[in-house]
Amino acid sequence: MTQQGAVLQGYNNELVKCIEDLCMQKEELNKQIQQAEEEKNKLQHEIQVLNEQLNCICEDLAQKVASRNELDKILAETEAAYMKILDSSRTLLNVLKKEVGSLKHTTEMKTS
Repeated sequence: MTQQGAVLQGYNNELVKCIEDLCMQKEELNKQIQQAEEEKNKLQHEIQVLNEQLNCICEDLAQKVASRNELDKILAETEAAYMKILDSSRTLLNVLKKEVGSLKHTTEMKTS
């Protein structure tokens, strides 16, 4: 009977050792899970911060593009108006030259 008790005690010791090994594996796995969850939470926070920054930049960019488009429109209108002024000035200059030429011609005829 003592031999059977010794065999049983050996099985019991081996069983306890297996259970302890499994508990250690579970503990290590729990540590890895906790680290992974912490890393996941950290990354999710960073993603949230980056998304907020991206949204701010996109809004700022949209405002700047709208401002640039408005400036383009104002510049185009101003350049068109300026071209009309140049054309009118050229026309006025031509008319004035003709008038001065006519006056010279008229005064020359009177003095001759």
